[in-house]
Amino acid sequence: MAKITYIEHNGTPHEVEVKAGLSVMEGAVKNNIPGIDGDCGGACACATCHVYVDDAWRDKVGTPEDLEKSMLEFAENVEESSRLSCQIVVSDALDGLVVRMPESQH
Repeated sequence: MAKITYIEHNGTPHEVEVKAGLSVMEGAVKNNIPGIDGDCGGACACATCHVYVDDAWRDKVGTPEDLEKSMLEFAENVEESSRLSCQIVVSDALDGLVVRMPESQH
């Protein structure tokens, strides 16, 4: 299990434990975290799980692959730290991960 802190656009934090092997998006959906929709269920076919990865964690979560990069083109307010949370697989190494949600996923 890894503790992940999801921070809503308004600054409200939600710290939850997410089982290794799940995606950061699945952890949010299973714990009813507002701000991550995951409309495609994690198939990297939409951009409704867009998050900003905290700078301290960017190297640890890695860089987006080509499909994710193309899907991020559909997200609003993309930044250098933007990732689709369905593409970040939780592991013990991500214990303490912090992600922030954009104002809107649509």
